[in-house]
Amino acid sequence: MVDVQGTVEDGFEPVRDAFVANFARRGERGAAVAVYRHGRKVVDLWGGTRDGDAGRHAADAAPWEAGTAQVIRSATKGIAAVVPLLLHQRGQLDLDAPVGTYWPEFKAAGKERVLVRHLLSHRAGLPVLDTPLTPDQAIDGVSGPAALAAQAPAWEPGTDHGYHAQTYSWLLGELVLRATGRTIGSWVADEIAGPLGLDLWIGLPAEAQSRVGRLAAVEPPAPPAASGLRVRPKQSVADAYADPGSLTSRAFAAISPAPDENAPEYRAAELPASAGVATARSLARCYAALIGPVDGRARLFAPATLTLARTEESAGLDRTLLVATRFGLGFMLHGPSSPLLAPGAFGHPGRGGALACADPESGLAFGYVTNGMQRNVTADARAQALLRAVSHVAG
Repeated sequence: MVDVQGTVEDGFEPVRDAFVANFARRGERGAAVAVYRHGRKVVDLWGGTRDGDAGRHAADAAPWEAGTAQVIRSATKGIAAVVPLLLHQRGQLDLDAPVGTYWPEFKAAGKERVLVRHLLSHRAGLPVLDTPLTPDQAIDGVSGPAALAAQAPAWEPGTDHGYHAQTYSWLLGELVLRATGRTIGSWVADEIAGPLGLDLWIGLPAEAQSRVGRLAAVEPPAPPAASGLRVRPKQSVADAYADPGSLTSRAFAAISPAPDENAPEYRAAELPASAGVATARSLARCYAALIGPVDGRARLFAPATLTLARTEESAGLDRTLLVATRFGLGFMLHGPSSPLLAPGAFGHPGRGGALACADPESGLAFGYVTNGMQRNVTADARAQALLRAVSHVAG
C-alpha cells in the first residue's frame, strides 16, 4: 500500500481515492496531483518513490516528497505558450505577423508566409528536420534555430496541422528571443514563476537539480482479457512511430539519438517543447493564474487573451499524431483524443503521463506529474482517472 501524503478539502476525497487507485491498479510509481478552484488550492497530494526506475516495491527507494519536481515533457508546451500570448497582450508580439518579421533568416525555403499563429497552432508545416540534431546540438541554442531557418515545410503552411513534437522548442524559443532579447526560460522565470512563487522551470538551475526525480519507462498493467473475436486495429500513432520513414517517427526523432532526459544538461536546457521541470502544485497554480486571481494576485490572461488561448485554430486529423486533435494558440483543447476538464478547457499533456489544464467556467485548474512514463501521447489513463474524479466533484 503506497503512503499517500498531502491534503484534500472536504468534497474532494474522490480525487484522493483515484490517486491511490493509480498506484494499486494503473502502474503508478511516483506522482503528484494538485487542483485549484477559483484561485484556491483544494487538492495537493503526492506519493510513491521519487525515482521511477527504483520500482514500486523497493524498500530502500527514496520517497516522493512535497517538493519533488519532475520533467514534464510536452506539458512544457502549454507553459511556454503563455509567453507569446502575454507578449501579445502587452503589445510586443503580433500574432498575425510573419515569423520573418522578428526572425529574418526564417524567411528561407518557402516560409515567407508562416505567421506567428501558425507556430502556436502547429500549422507551420515544420514538424520534421531533414537532418536530425544530435542531443548536443539540440541544447546548444544555435543549431536548432539554424536548422529550422533552412528547413522547407512539409506542407503549405497554414493549410493543415501536424504536431510539432520537438521542433516547437526551437521555433518558439527563437521567436521569443528575437522579439524580446531574452530567452524563453529567463522570461518564464522572471515574469511567471518568480511572481507566482512557482517551482517551475524551462532551464533547470543547478541548485534545483537535486529536487528532480528520475523518469523511467514503465509498462501499464495488462487490460482484462477480452472474449470473442479479435479485430485488427487500424493504423495508430504507435504503428507510425515504429516506421522510421513516417512523419510521426521523424517528428519525434528530430533529436537523434533520443536524449537522456535524466541528464542534468538536458534538464538545464531551454527546450520549451519537452524539457520543462515542475511540481504538480506549481502547474495547477500557474493555470489557475491564467484564468483568475490567485492569492490576491491579478490574473495573467486578460479576457481577450484567454479567448485566444482556447479558440480553435486547428482541428481534425493530425498529420503527425494520426488522431483528431484540437489546438488553440499553443494549447491543446478538449477533444476525444485529449480529454480535459470540460469542453471549454485548455491545457497540454506530456507524452507518457504529465498533464496540466484549466477550465474557466468551473474555475478549476489541474496539474499532474509522474516519473513512470507509460505508452501514450495525448491521454494517460492515470491522468484521466484523476480528471474524472475532479470533474465529478465539481459537478
